[in-house]
Amino acid sequence: MNTMNNGAGDARSGWAALLSGRNAVYSIILAGGVTLHALNIYIVTTILPSVVGEIGGLEYYAWSTTLFVVASILGAALSSRLLDCLGPGHAYASATALFVTGALICAVAPAFPVLLAGRFVQGLGGGLLYALAYAVIRLVFPEALWSRAIGVISAMWGVSTLIGPAVGGVFAELSIWRAAFWSLVPLSVTFGMIAIAILPSGRRDKAKPSPLPLLQLALLTASVVAVSAGSVSTDPLWNGAGLAAAALLVVLLVRAELGASARLLPKGALDPRGRLVALYATIALLVAGMQTDIFVPYFLQVLHGQSPLIAGYLAALMAMGWTLGSILGAGRSGEAGIRAIRTGPIFVLGGLAVLLLFIPAPAGIGSQLMPICAGLILVGLGIGVAWPHLVTNVFKETPVSDQGLAAGSITTIQLYATAFSAAAAGMVANLGGLSNPGGAEGASSAALALFGAFLMAPAVGFVSVRRLGARWNVKVAVEAVGGR
Repeated sequence: MNTMNNGAGDARSGWAALLSGRNAVYSIILAGGVTLHALNIYIVTTILPSVVGEIGGLEYYAWSTTLFVVASILGAALSSRLLDCLGPGHAYASATALFVTGALICAVAPAFPVLLAGRFVQGLGGGLLYALAYAVIRLVFPEALWSRAIGVISAMWGVSTLIGPAVGGVFAELSIWRAAFWSLVPLSVTFGMIAIAILPSGRRDKAKPSPLPLLQLALLTASVVAVSAGSVSTDPLWNGAGLAAAALLVVLLVRAELGASARLLPKGALDPRGRLVALYATIALLVAGMQTDIFVPYFLQVLHGQSPLIAGYLAALMAMGWTLGSILGAGRSGEAGIRAIRTGPIFVLGGLAVLLLFIPAPAGIGSQLMPICAGLILVGLGIGVAWPHLVTNVFKETPVSDQGLAAGSITTIQLYATAFSAAAAGMVANLGGLSNPGGAEGASSAALALFGAFLMAPAVGFVSVRRLGARWNVKVAVEAVGGR
């Protein structure tokens, strides 16, 4: 494979090596693509209450996130093939073109279903941008720099939390939420032009691209849609039917993946005795705990009297915690990295417990914001501390022949957990009374149900982390004996 490596033999592994020379140029491009994707997420999260206030669609509130992430999963799965066929520069330009098209559809949407269509197209482009960053990290940086490069990507979510809510909040308060989507267009076009000018334009691999895992992608998408369809009703029977259908589709997905020649995940990803399955499970469970965040702006506005701008910034504290955790943990290695992974579920569980105590109770402006802020940061911190080491070890545990799949699989697992959990969050919130009875009473009961139910994710995460740690201890011991 032609890796287009700019210095894989460089022994330097510190931040100076990553942020100097050609490494710095590539870091800026990869970080820019992730920033564009993240900015869009926080802008839309902030303006969504205003959107439903003008064009309706409260019962489909969570679908905006669900469809965006489902499309992002498809984009992530296509990223490796796109990179093989077009090369980094043209792959980034194509992803950006899709992203711009989606933003334009959202900007002119006359009704919520049209906006959902735009969000789907945006998600396809955003998923490509996000997954391409991981794929190119492996190609242009030496292994010693991977965890720091992943830390830089995570840091871009923090940058986006400073800009995205401000952009969305200002436009929402001025009652011109459509301008928030328009503002993404020139930014995206500029980025696409820079990416195609700087990144290599040649194909990464001259071999014929492997076939797409179409059956697995169809089953994966259908499982998320099944949960989403169930989430819009307050009828428990309909909700149960959606969950049952999704569970059946997941079983079929696993069976299809195990017997397929065109795979969605690397070899060994579904082996219960392997390390990859524990890594993927931990990624999914930590990400699931974060999906309560999509309702935080609504709860803060309805229950705690916050403006759209302030509510958007407070909701973004989870991502800021993720950024802080990634930067703090990126330089660790060995046993310190394992401890960082084990710490993740502890912080996420603690943060959700704090939110469960303080968000559902209506209060005067500012009286409960401090503990709410602490809870939001704790959830993000838990994911961020573990993230660089989870991602790095997915690459390390994947066979060389499947490294391309590994890059896309990280984003696929993350986004699938996001989509499924976002749909489940919508279901729990609606069952809790979000739209019926609605108002402050409905928001309070929905928040109680939501944060209470999602405590299960980090709690189960303790199991996967414990198994992960045990497997790593065995591996380290074997390697130590073999090295004597």
